[in-house]
Amino acid sequence: MWTSQKYISYLKLATSAAILVLAQSFGAALSQPASAQPNLIHDGSHDFDFLIGDWKAHLRRMIDRKTGVTTSDPRTGTWVEYDGVCNDKKLLDTDANFEQFDVQASRTHQQFRGQALRMYNPASHQWSIYGLDLDKGELGLPPLIGQFTGKRGEFFDSELRNGRMVQVRYVWTDVSPKSARMEQSFSPDGGKSWAVNWIVDLSR
Repeated sequence: MWTSQKYISYLKLATSAAILVLAQSFGAALSQPASAQPNLIHDGSHDFDFLIGDWKAHLRRMIDRKTGVTTSDPRTGTWVEYDGVCNDKKLLDTDANFEQFDVQASRTHQQFRGQALRMYNPASHQWSIYGLDLDKGELGLPPLIGQFTGKRGEFFDSELRNGRMVQVRYVWTDVSPKSARMEQSFSPDGGKSWAVNWIVDLSR
């Protein structure tokens, strides 16, 4: 039969054993290599913060010599260079941001204007990038979707181009506090190969 003193002694012993087990488990977890520990999901809501503000923009764009549209085929395309400005700002103090892009070809003075809306999904931890054509009143669908790894972000979608589906990839790079770069590439073979056709270099 348990006496009060025996019961108290048992509780002390059980408590000490539990503390010892917890301490050993915690120590073992700390001693595991980083690769063996659970990976924390990156909060990417501030990944585009480096882009906020005003920039000088230099664009190199490969265009089809006959149609004037962006192409990745060097047999029918030629590189054209543009200079202008780019402005990115946050919307209503949220993670979403909006870009205005306005450049002009140095030789032909042809103007190119573009807008982009970027929104972060906290559930999927991914960004969606929508192109906007304010002149035509159109929203680019589907959006490019992706995320950053370190200072490099990759974003993908599939689009109908010249009668066939191609994959589109944006690569954004946070180069330095005073420079950034964006490259667009097309892939006609499901991502096995990529051809760059749009390079934007930004500088403060």
